[in-house]
Amino acid sequence: MYNKKESVEDYLEKILMLKEQQENIRAIDLAAFMSFSKPSISIALKKLKNYGYVTVDEEDGYINLTEEGERIARSTYERHKVLSSVLIHIGVSEETAMEDACAMEHIISEETFEKLKKVYMRDIKKD
Repeated sequence: MYNKKESVEDYLEKILMLKEQQENIRAIDLAAFMSFSKPSISIALKKLKNYGYVTVDEEDGYINLTEEGERIARSTYERHKVLSSVLIHIGVSEETAMEDACAMEHIISEETFEKLKKVYMRDIKKD
């Protein structure tokens, strides 16, 4: 089930990922990146602005993450990268690992994630 928290985290994560590829992004760039319609992106950006997670420059339309938005985006992106790496490391196909990590990143507790990351990093050092 797709909930508000998951949706917010997905948008923020995708904005961060896109900003790593190009400095300035607009709603149209995000729509293409996420394969969503421009109206869907506009509605989501309005909500993200109201939550205080993004700003959108009124002159050029550039989207920027606020400090809190970037914190959430980086945390979500880290969970995604670690979880997908762990799953691949234990033999899950890359495609399945990426899909599963995308779902898991939103529901895993911070405690469990930190323990999993610690064990994974220890195992990587052994290999």
